[in-house]
Amino acid sequence: MFTYINPDIRERLIRDGKLFRIDADGAEVEMAEAPGPGLHLNLMGPIPLPLARGHRQPTVQWYASVRSTELSEVEHLASTLREQGGQHLFSHLASSMAVNSVLVIGEPEKSDNPLVRVHSSCLTGDVLGSRRCECGPQLESALDRIADDAEGGYLIYMAGHEGRGIGLWAKAATYLLQDAGENTYQANRSLGLPDDSRDFSDAAVLLKHFGRGRRLRLLTNNPKKQEDLTALGVPHIEQVKHVCGVDDHNLQYLKAKRDWGHKLGEDDLATED
Repeated sequence: MFTYINPDIRERLIRDGKLFRIDADGAEVEMAEAPGPGLHLNLMGPIPLPLARGHRQPTVQWYASVRSTELSEVEHLASTLREQGGQHLFSHLASSMAVNSVLVIGEPEKSDNPLVRVHSSCLTGDVLGSRRCECGPQLESALDRIADDAEGGYLIYMAGHEGRGIGLWAKAATYLLQDAGENTYQANRSLGLPDDSRDFSDAAVLLKHFGRGRRLRLLTNNPKKQEDLTALGVPHIEQVKHVCGVDDHNLQYLKAKRDWGHKLGEDDLATED
């Protein structure tokens, strides 16, 4: 992931209000100064983004978000290379830092209780259309449900959450273990990994900034997601069931999630077959 932005362009984006920083409470803070202690996020946007997804195919406002500390490390390296005449070494600026996204759908600023989805990245489901999980249908359905809501809402796409936080390489290994008879959580444990290692700190800061203390309706079947966001200081979260994409390919996977604590009833797990 190439993360370098020319300093002149960076300053122009700041002047235009398209690049800004928020603190752990979601409040906008000065960009000219080094970020203080605690979690700070840099946001770039809004950027109009017409989507060819879902039945509404809305044009949303996209914000890219990254932790200030991670971005500062890349910018410091870029400055050093530039001073040393080492622009040919800019390939070293490839970084594994997570760039998360916020999609503003409709006019949620007018709503007292906007609809929200915090969606964990899933290349196999979201991009390739794998039916081993329900992630792709959940993403599509969330876009539709938010676009269909009276005033819209927010979809936060967490780029660093692949495989409930274990990454794509380890996720591939868990699939092989699942094919050998383990469920999704047993496979994580066989690799010596947690059942769920996702960090929702960035999502919480973004919800504080965009939510502005309002009551949020969170599309999720996972009570732990709601509990984690509440523990991170996001007030007034109401859980809204979000079941879709259930079929014979992912039924055992979904039953394992139900047994782990997801709010899924027998009717929710009924397949068309």
